[in-house]
Amino acid sequence: MKIAVAMSGGVDSSVTAALLKQQGHEVFGITMRLFAPRSSGSGSAAHDAAQVAAHLGIPHHLVDYEPDFRQLIIDDFIDQYRCGQTPNPCVRCNRFIKFGLLMDTARQLGAELLATGHYVRKSSDPDGLCHLRMARNISKDQSYFLYTISQERLAQVIFPLGEMESKDEVRRLAREFGLPVAEKSDSQEVCFIPNDDYVAFMESSGALTNVPGDIVHVSGKVVGRHQGTHRYTIGQRRGLGIAWSEPLYVVEIDASRNMVVVGEVENVFAKGLTAGDVSWIIPPRSREFNSTCKIRYRHQPVACRVRLLEDGGCQVRFDQPQKSVTPGQAVVFYQDDEVLGGGRIVGSLTS
Repeated sequence: MKIAVAMSGGVDSSVTAALLKQQGHEVFGITMRLFAPRSSGSGSAAHDAAQVAAHLGIPHHLVDYEPDFRQLIIDDFIDQYRCGQTPNPCVRCNRFIKFGLLMDTARQLGAELLATGHYVRKSSDPDGLCHLRMARNISKDQSYFLYTISQERLAQVIFPLGEMESKDEVRRLAREFGLPVAEKSDSQEVCFIPNDDYVAFMESSGALTNVPGDIVHVSGKVVGRHQGTHRYTIGQRRGLGIAWSEPLYVVEIDASRNMVVVGEVENVFAKGLTAGDVSWIIPPRSREFNSTCKIRYRHQPVACRVRLLEDGGCQVRFDQPQKSVTPGQAVVFYQDDEVLGGGRIVGSLTS
């Protein structure tokens, strides 16, 4: 088959391309230019992806999505912080860029399928219904970020690394293939934020400024001052600069009133949440159902009861209260190891 590989210049996507070529497919690489690169030499996505493609003897395309990425991902990221939320830009990037614009480009270039280096598995029923499942290597599983993929798009994508037992196995394959990026370190940060310092990124761009305001205890007492609500996230304990008899945590960010609310640890727990912008890979069969869910990437799935709302959102009740339900993050629903769907957290339920 003719398969396009989303090549980031990293080990995972490079091994993905090598494996597919080894299997006899007609492979070509596509690298996305999403923002002005910090460098154009060795170590940059475009340079390293081109080097790998040349090593494998496959065509390589560099596509410019910078205006779209700025509008759809970076501007939304800043807007959510401005509203007191903590966004997850990777979810939106997968939805609109990787499995939106990139997939469309791949098809225009003649690809039958798009392959990525995501750690996730896909299976299909005889009737064509596709299922998205957690990776074999649970520690690297990225299914949380992919709940927005539609059935139509999921049918056109493959994830060759989903069955890999460990990252060591991927590294070993990279060395066996002689890939020039075999020893390249993994990126752990949001791709467009230098040094993973989101506060410096937003303030240096002029998009958000330090507007001092009150830090208020849940009792109503003013206990400190902040230098901008965008500097805080739900559950945060460090850096509050407050002297108190017990450890305090951020429990609410009220950007409309320029206020950060703090409380003791019991105030950080919620009995449930509401979510909007919900999408389903496997549509629910009833208005209420039992499931498990994750409320952030490194969260262990917990049992819950989901109720669909008339506005297209949903209400979630946890079997056991959960810590730091954070507006702007994603809630993702699972049935065993399968992703059912998910949405953007709007708020928490305390009763």
